[in-house]
Amino acid sequence: MRKIKMRLLQIREIAKDTIEMKLEDDYITKVANPGQFISIALPNHTLPRPISIADIDRENGEITLLFKIMGKGTDTLAGFIPGTEVDCFGPNGNGFPLDSGQVDKVLLIGGGIGVPPLYYLGKRLEEQGIEVKSILGFQSGKYVFYEKKFESLGETIIVTDDGSYGMKGFVTDAVNIIPGFDAYYACGPTGMLRALTEQMKNKTGYISLEERMGCTVGACAACVIPTATEGSYKKICHDGPVFAAEEVML
Repeated sequence: MRKIKMRLLQIREIAKDTIEMKLEDDYITKVANPGQFISIALPNHTLPRPISIADIDRENGEITLLFKIMGKGTDTLAGFIPGTEVDCFGPNGNGFPLDSGQVDKVLLIGGGIGVPPLYYLGKRLEEQGIEVKSILGFQSGKYVFYEKKFESLGETIIVTDDGSYGMKGFVTDAVNIIPGFDAYYACGPTGMLRALTEQMKNKTGYISLEERMGCTVGACAACVIPTATEGSYKKICHDGPVFAAEEVML
């Protein structure tokens, strides 16, 4: 992890309350793995904001972040203007494994703002010749983003809670539509991940947790989670946010 300054190249709203930022960087773009995140320091805010990496363009030295406006901190971040120097720390945490054995077909499953880190993961897996299919869940049609980007990787199913776009229901309802995958990679709310890991307990899986973090570097122990080993805990920001599905208790 390193403290660096990035220059904000572009910022725009791509769906309701969902902001995409593109930043110029010559370090994180070279070393970050899918599933890792960066911490952004905000003026007049004590704690940094952890934002997962949605995409990396190594050739042009650009990193893409997506976040949802959910409070004062993210509202402040959404107000940054192009040209601003952004104070960042990263890359942080442990990402998704890219060498998980004999895997030919994978299923990506994202819920809401848990979708972004799966896009960069999908790109990297596709580069390895792995077949990628995706299920993306949102509250409603006005929150849907990156549909075409995921479709460029492979078959993609959009699910909305209210049925205003795509299939009505939850991501767990769509899993059986795409059979024959060797492993799954998921990111989203804890309730979604809990249901998925139970539904697919006989499958190899990796999950990225979205729990609220404090320091984002493993110092404050605000984001601990129990593991499958009784009495053992791990820090999401330091040991995760990605874990093997059977490793932690949700």
